[in-house]
This record gives sequence, structure tokens and C-alpha cells, in this order.
Amino acid sequence: MLRINRDKLRQSNETPWLMLDLLMLALLLVNLSWLIFDALYATLAMQRLLLEHLPGFYSAYMPIHKNFLLIDLVFIAIFFIEFCFRWSVSVAEKEHPRWYFFPFLHWYDIIGLIPLPATRLFRFLRIFSILHRLQKKQIISLNHTRVYRFFSFYYNVFMEELSDRIVIKVLGDMQKDIRQGAPLVDEISQQVLTPRQPVIARWLAGVMQHMGNTLAGQDKDSVIRQHVQQSVAKAVKNNPQMANLQFLPVVGKTIESTLEQTVTDIVTSSVVHLLADMDERRINQFIDSHIKGYTNHHDDLDQEVMQVIDECFELVKKHVATQRWKTQLTPEGGIPPYTDSQSPVTEATKRP
Repeated sequence: MLRINRDKLRQSNETPWLMLDLLMLALLLVNLSWLIFDALYATLAMQRLLLEHLPGFYSAYMPIHKNFLLIDLVFIAIFFIEFCFRWSVSVAEKEHPRWYFFPFLHWYDIIGLIPLPATRLFRFLRIFSILHRLQKKQIISLNHTRVYRFFSFYYNVFMEELSDRIVIKVLGDMQKDIRQGAPLVDEISQQVLTPRQPVIARWLAGVMQHMGNTLAGQDKDSVIRQHVQQSVAKAVKNNPQMANLQFLPVVGKTIESTLEQTVTDIVTSSVVHLLADMDERRINQFIDSHIKGYTNHHDDLDQEVMQVIDECFELVKKHVATQRWKTQLTPEGGIPPYTDSQSPVTEATKRP
């Protein structure tokens, strides 16, 4: 059911324009209804039906039918005057960058003014444009009407099915490229990562320097220092020469403890200086001298990564292929009722 928001109508600052839209909408409905009736009147079946049941009306309407073009010209003249008026207001208010943009944007109005059977159908578009403008201004609400819900539902079904097929096709093509393996990895390395090596090197240098400065500022109970100390203690205990220190009377334990602490401090200090002194130049040297010479013919990391990506794409394709519109149908298979999530756009459009 069509609803009119009287509060919005009273609060609107463009009431004259809205009244003009409603007036033109009424004239368009009258004109189009008359056009449809006159076209039916011209058929032999309709004339026989009127002669049989309404002979008086048939005879009275015959002169109107013969001069219907003149009557239609009256409507065309009204529509033309209203079009020129809106065009003038658009130019005066500089609604568009150029004055001649208005007729191009409202081309259906111009075509609908041509008094030919084929061009008169474009007057229907004028009805839709007026209803759309009133809907955006929230003067009327078409969302609760069966016609709106019917076309809105099947439009969403069409768009979902179309977009799903496109997305699945794109993902399938990407999977084919990924399954080719090495060529794609080489292209990513050469065309994506290599040009950005300076940026990546600066980022790595900044991270490592930050880690070194943070580690240098931590106390002796820090997690890194404790881990180094545990590793050194384990290495000392597993070393046969260091184990002989335990047999020294009195000072054996003390020497072992002192060595562990000394080695811990040396290792921690070395790590701190290594991280703090790491800059972009050293990282680039490391990449050039070590990483570029690395070959991975004997490990399956690339293949495993590609397999993970391929499986992810497969899951995405299954998710996209799900026809979500079927879950919106009512138990009887009908179109779902209107909900607030289908509310119209709230911002108002400018006139004309």
C-alpha cells in the first residue's frame, strides 16, 4: 500500500515543487490511461464490443478518436512548458556545469514529447522519475507495496546470481594461475617484491633497531636475557670441559656460575649491538649475498603455500555460490515481507 508522509510534506521547503510533481504525475496518469484506451478503441474487437453493449458511447467517442492527436497535443504542450520551466530554473540555480546538460540528463522527457506511438511509451519513465524523487524525499513510501517488493526481490535475485557467476569465474581463473606454481611465484618476487626492496629493507632496519634499543633498556630479569641465560646454562652443563670445573674444591661452583653469567652478558650484548647497528645498507648486503643465492629445490614450502591459497579460494567459491536469496523466501515460497533493512535512501535530492 502506498503511504504518504504528511509530516515530511509539511516540513519540506520545496512544497511548490512537490505539488508540481504531484500535478504532473496526475496528468501523466490521465494521459497514459487515455492513450491506452484510445489504442484499444482503434481495434476491431473493442469497437464490436462497444457497439454491442455501449452503442451511444461508441458513437460519442468516435469524433474524439479521430481528433485524438489534437487532444494529445494539449498534454504535450503542458509537458513542454513544464520541461522548459524546470530547465530555466536549473540554469538559473546552476544545477549542472553547462546549461545544455539538463536536456541530456532528461532525454526521456524530450522523446516522450514526440507524438508517435513508439515514443509515447517514454512517458512512463517520467512517472518512475517522479516517484523515485518523491521516494528519496520520503514524501511517499513504496517499500510496503506488493509491486515494489516484487521487482525489488527479483532484481536482487538477478544481481546476486550475476555477481556470483562473475566472482566464481574470476576466482577460478586465479586458481588456474596459482596451480601453475613457479611462474606466479617468480613474477610476484620479481615484479612485486624486488621493486619494493628498499622500502622493505628500511622497515626491517627500523624494526631490528627498535628491538635492539628495547632489549638494551631492559633489566636483568627480561624475557630475552632469561632465555639466553637458560640456553648458556644448558650448553655449559652439556660441555665436558666445563663439567670438570665441578670437581674443583670450594671454587668450582663459583667459577661455573661466573662463567655462565659472563657468557650470558656477552651473548646478550652481542645481540643488542647486532640489532642496534643493523641499518638499510647492511640488510641490502645480507639480501644480495645470502637470500638471492638461496634455492629451495629440496623443500615443499612454495607448493604447500600454493595449496593453502587454492583451498582458500575453493572455500570462497563455495560460499559465493550459495543462493542466499532462497533463504529469504517465505515457507509458502512467496516474496518476503518488507523489513526496515530495506528502507529507502534518506538523503534528499536537489531540484529540479
